[in-house]
Amino acid sequence: MKKKMLRFVDVKQETPVKRGTTIRKDDFNEIYNEYITEKAKEQSSRCSQCGVPFCQIHCPLSNNIPDWLKLTAEGRLKEAYEISQSTNNMPEVCGRICPQDRLCEGNCVIEQSGHGTVTIGSVEKYISDTAWEKGWVKPIKVKKELKQSVGIIGAGPAGMACAEELRKSGYQVTIYDRYDRPGGLLIYGIPNFKLEKFVVERRTKLLKDSGIKFVQNFEVGKDKTLYELKNRHDAILIATGVYKAREIDIPGQNLKNIFPAMEFLTASNKKGLGDKVKLFDDGTLNAEGKDVVVIGGGDTAMDCVRTSIRQKAKSVKCLYRRDRENMPGSAREVGNAIEEGVEFIWLTSPKSFIGDFKVESVEVNKMKLGDPDSSGRRRPEIEIGSEYKIKADLVIKSLGFDPEDLPKLFGAKELAVSQWGTIKINLKSMQTNLDGVFAAGDIVRGASLVVWAIKDGRDAAIEIEKYLQLKSTKSKSEKAA
Repeated sequence: MKKKMLRFVDVKQETPVKRGTTIRKDDFNEIYNEYITEKAKEQSSRCSQCGVPFCQIHCPLSNNIPDWLKLTAEGRLKEAYEISQSTNNMPEVCGRICPQDRLCEGNCVIEQSGHGTVTIGSVEKYISDTAWEKGWVKPIKVKKELKQSVGIIGAGPAGMACAEELRKSGYQVTIYDRYDRPGGLLIYGIPNFKLEKFVVERRTKLLKDSGIKFVQNFEVGKDKTLYELKNRHDAILIATGVYKAREIDIPGQNLKNIFPAMEFLTASNKKGLGDKVKLFDDGTLNAEGKDVVVIGGGDTAMDCVRTSIRQKAKSVKCLYRRDRENMPGSAREVGNAIEEGVEFIWLTSPKSFIGDFKVESVEVNKMKLGDPDSSGRRRPEIEIGSEYKIKADLVIKSLGFDPEDLPKLFGAKELAVSQWGTIKINLKSMQTNLDGVFAAGDIVRGASLVVWAIKDGRDAAIEIEKYLQLKSTKSKSEKAA
């Protein structure tokens, strides 16, 4: 009988075929082709089914990875999907954009033994896409409708994951979002070549078909204060994410044609969705024919450089103050960017922006790595007298994100925040200092991964349900008395 699993010795690792660089640079389509069924079964069979599954341990959602790999290897795809979606509200998203090289795949036992990791992310994507194609993904059928309602502020991954879990229990859920489409970072921050927008839109439609209400173009504090929403619902979840761009305080920072990453990416994504975008249409936020300089080394910076390539930039340079080994972004994404023609200038930091009215060049310092800092990475230090200039028509700042001043924006000055501006919560109950107001995702933990936002949203749903059940019990007791 043919062995179904532990075939990593005789079956080599194969990822889905990547579209050729020349072809993929000409469009915004996803760069990886789909697995065919037999290849997905074959690659899943490489799993060693180890006693301590480090892939699962290092997944924020604790996905049952060995189980659904085994089911895939056996051709039991529907069961594989059911296991996959039982711990993950968006497996089709995580399969595409999770940095598997830093999480599940990077900790795969056979990767550590030198045989090459199981291609977990690609199999997850295959299982999920198959489930959608076969019609296995169905709207939630609520067994018993409950009167209690929850208002969720933010239609990103944390808010949508929490909404789905609460709806399964029968609660009435309304998601309020400031943008014109649900999805948050998934719809406007991440480019199509990593996450095509139909993937997000079909998930949103599923939630709507499940009875979850979405209120778009709604700004808390402007349309309703936090307290007004609190009076409308039995519980509130704040899941806004963090969108305030970190600034770089150097001479020339106010010159024209210097933009934060999200402004650049949002313009590109809106164009891809068919919207009219004035600053893109007039050429301001279009990289075509320009010398582009992106400052930063995270995944958002990689999105910016690879988007610039597809917009037909004249040249694209990425400045990062440490070396390649210390890049915070996915190594896979850095490799894709290099293949597509991005020039990385390691150990380089901007000193000033130069130009009369708009930026014409970036003056930079060469850096060297000193002793480790508090993060454990070696601290970058300026090499004295190393300044030189890099030509630039468009500069994109990708230096990370900070939270907005939510107590002020929401008209709720009593809402407690940390020294970093993130919302303070009781880590056990996920409740803020305001009764019945919870918070989850990046607005609590700071800018992080989508998979962590989903995890936080699921955890928040559990705590909100506990709170609502206690509230309902108290209400019944008071009426009985």
